[in-house]
Amino acid sequence: MKKIFAPFACLSLLCLTMQAMAEDAATVDALNVRISRIENGLLPQTVIKGRPLQPMRLAERMAALKVPGLSIAIINQGKLEWARGYGYADALSKQPVTVETRFQAASISKPVTAMAALALVERGSLNLDGDVNQQLQSWKLPGNAFTDKQVVSLRGLLNHTAGINVHGFQGYAASQDVPSLIDVLEGKKPANSTAVRVTALPDSVWSYSGGGYSIAQLLMTDASHESFPALMKKNVLDKLGMDHSSFELPENWQSMAASGHLANGMPVPGKWHRYPEMAAASLWTTPSDLALFAIEIQQSSLAKSNKVLSPEMTRQMLTPSKLKDYGLGVFLSPATDKHAGFGHSGSNEGYRTMLTTFTSTGQGAALMTNSENGSELIQEVLRAISMEYGWTDYKVVEKIARAGDASEYKSLAGEYALAGYPVIITAEADRLYVKAAPFGGDRQELFSALDGSYFMLNNMASLRFEKDANGDVSALVVERGGKSIGKKIK
Repeated sequence: MKKIFAPFACLSLLCLTMQAMAEDAATVDALNVRISRIENGLLPQTVIKGRPLQPMRLAERMAALKVPGLSIAIINQGKLEWARGYGYADALSKQPVTVETRFQAASISKPVTAMAALALVERGSLNLDGDVNQQLQSWKLPGNAFTDKQVVSLRGLLNHTAGINVHGFQGYAASQDVPSLIDVLEGKKPANSTAVRVTALPDSVWSYSGGGYSIAQLLMTDASHESFPALMKKNVLDKLGMDHSSFELPENWQSMAASGHLANGMPVPGKWHRYPEMAAASLWTTPSDLALFAIEIQQSSLAKSNKVLSPEMTRQMLTPSKLKDYGLGVFLSPATDKHAGFGHSGSNEGYRTMLTTFTSTGQGAALMTNSENGSELIQEVLRAISMEYGWTDYKVVEKIARAGDASEYKSLAGEYALAGYPVIITAEADRLYVKAAPFGGDRQELFSALDGSYFMLNNMASLRFEKDANGDVSALVVERGGKSIGKKIK
């Protein structure tokens, strides 16, 4: 009987295997189609009401924006669904970007640092609340009238409510000496930033502070008696399987590292800057590794994982401060959003990055570029991803544009000086254009909004023109997360 039925058993197994292979092939084909729609469906920030939405191709936008390389990882249903690299890790050598190419994560270093700090809290090595000076050993935060009223805590350092100055850091080129962390905290040469101090009453204002994370870095190394890269590797990176990540760039990784690129498309001299402010800015990683980090937070918040933090501590990480929708190391979507999530962006010399996720849906994306023009490209790609995956965020905004006024546009034309960059405004009959490095370097059309401001289709900036007492245009005001004013010089 065994001999008679054995061939039929083998045949059934073969059929099942062939069926599984066919299903796998169909899944791969469907995923490739989905990826292709994203690659060919980049979307502008704005569409003018009444005009058709015109998708853009990824390769064309990378060329137009002078972004040499891009790496993407997509999270779906709580898993890393796909990852791909595009373009070049270095514009001169033409080394291709792969999924293993390391980029500087810049400020996405902060949430990874925060996770390690909270792990030390759970271990009892650090206190989340209470005076950090009671735990700092190798340096003390100078006291003043503010700290006399309210002490600085680790919680305040992690959620930017400690009243600490120094927003961010420039890093150090290959030709420059790199200061110690204590030199950075003291603003002592060769440090190129000011001393890190308490400049506002703790817990009274939200103020983004890389300086605060530098204090946290010292606090963590004092408590663990380990170097910061070693501490991060042991407490977070290894536990999450982030094998392509490090808070320093080992020599044997340099061939796999993407060079940073300036707005003109040329590599940063020396390829990249170095950041002794490691907690704030020095993580080298890949989007796939960042996806592992985000997935762990998603799973832990749902009590499905505790590789680094307990679910209770993860939920504290995702709890906003009373001053802003920012938790312990992460920006948070408003609690009213049914798809509330967390994320962080990054901006180092020559790099722009983004990690954005939805906590409860198991969706998200990590995108890393090696260009100072990368932010615009990232937003365009995110809008394509949002369209494909049905996200509630990153939607195209529809605006109404006024008809062009040739005489008005002629009065606006000229050259303006904005944050050290020339901004050229040109008028051609009833159409107005802007050309400036901060907007990608290529000429873009400006459209007149109903409120008197001007907008572009592929940039989030809003422009206004100011007039002097004689009614002549004297300045250009640019609003994009902040306000910059450029004087008219020609």
